[in-house]
Amino acid sequence: MDKKWFDDMEASIPRGGVRTRFAPSPTGYMHVGGLRTALYAYLIAKKAGGAFILRIEDTDASRFVEGAVAGIYSALRGAGLEWDEGPQTGGPCAPYAQSKRRALYRPYADLLCERGYAYYCFCGHISRDERRDAQRPEQPSETRDPCRDTPREEAARRVSGGESHVIRMKAPREGTTSFRDEIFGDITVENTSLDDMVLIKSDGMPTYNFANVVDDHLMGVTHVVRGSEYLSSAPKYNLLYGALGWDAPVYMTVSPIMRDKRNKFSKRHGDATYDDLLAQGYMPAAIVNYIALLGWSPGGEREIFTLSELIKAFDVKGISKSPAIFDPEKLAYFNGSHIRSMTPDEFAAAAEPYIRRAVTSPDISVPEIAEILQPRCERLTEISEKIDFIERLPDYSLELFEHKKSKCDAAVALDMLLSALVVFQTAPDWARDTIRSELTALADSLGVKSSTLMWPVRIAVSGRAATPGGAVEICRILGRSETLRRVGAAIERLSSEVSI
Repeated sequence: MDKKWFDDMEASIPRGGVRTRFAPSPTGYMHVGGLRTALYAYLIAKKAGGAFILRIEDTDASRFVEGAVAGIYSALRGAGLEWDEGPQTGGPCAPYAQSKRRALYRPYADLLCERGYAYYCFCGHISRDERRDAQRPEQPSETRDPCRDTPREEAARRVSGGESHVIRMKAPREGTTSFRDEIFGDITVENTSLDDMVLIKSDGMPTYNFANVVDDHLMGVTHVVRGSEYLSSAPKYNLLYGALGWDAPVYMTVSPIMRDKRNKFSKRHGDATYDDLLAQGYMPAAIVNYIALLGWSPGGEREIFTLSELIKAFDVKGISKSPAIFDPEKLAYFNGSHIRSMTPDEFAAAAEPYIRRAVTSPDISVPEIAEILQPRCERLTEISEKIDFIERLPDYSLELFEHKKSKCDAAVALDMLLSALVVFQTAPDWARDTIRSELTALADSLGVKSSTLMWPVRIAVSGRAATPGGAVEICRILGRSETLRRVGAAIERLSSEVSI
């Protein structure tokens, strides 16, 4: 073994401060659980003034999905989780994709073989076990590999002769292995439950379980956030750390996100990915806020946080062992709260693509439409449906003019609209305040409540009983000419109805 190489590797490890990592495999879209893992790792690092590392774990080429790496970058950046070290950013531990770090893993696996903690396996069932062991969490096997007891000299001769092989960890057959998790506490397992997992595959690539141990050490990772499915792997990780003479990082295992009490939230079951939630009209800030609380409590009654506020509030002591149920209605509430916390300009920019799906006329003001939507919108995808009447007045029933609370029926509506038409024609300008004051003065002169006048105007200009803005706001957005046209059309229809 080249002692200087190992010494140089140790000397290059960043020391001091908190260093966390998010290490996804490029096997598909970012799912909600993965984003939560990234978020917790990010919050831990940022609160401590440390570094958040992104590492792409692409050792299994058979599971690679085209475009997945770009999707990981886009999702993290869209959520505000910018990495301090990683692909496209660089850092002292580059490269940050495991496929480009291939030369680093074999020396450590050979070192384990030399120390008696691993062995070379030449068995005919290699391909089957490789497929299983390449998966992240694996179930222990009840079988034991006969190559485990092959004399080291004979194994080394067969390796140097080019015989196909893998390298396996030599799990202890007696006693117990203990490890500590910051969330689940001290856990002890019987060593008989551990199998001899593959460390290096026959193609020379490491399995996930080995590569993440080596890379976490070489990158100076101090805290690891992971899903509960990895608890079964934790004893073997600790055995590897001990065999290599390394200190294990602090592990924090988070419980799964559930669709309901029995089923995990999973894309395989049709549950939404992060990109799906964006497509459904949820804001990145709201998604981040909501998933932060799926398994973590800040204490107290407060629920709405910005990312910077989450950094200040986050404490791993608030992470729960219990699974959290994903509630779309709760997410919609969070989304609406974040929409209303945006500045008018921020919301107008976010809403504009959705507004333009329903309103194409360049004469219609996007900011004015956004202004009436912001207090009444929970998801951006609702926007087009809420305002499609602006582009084209829908067919509507004259029964909409009937409104007991406003003391309005078809005859009253006709009278109100005839009077309003005159006001609209003679108003000195078409500013919102002018429209409001003119209609208020008209209601006073007619001796009716404001609602008795405003209700038929709203129906006439929108064809809807419920709109994101009131009669005044809608008239302003439509403009004087279109308002007059729609009110005139309503008068014509009501005149025919009332005369019958």
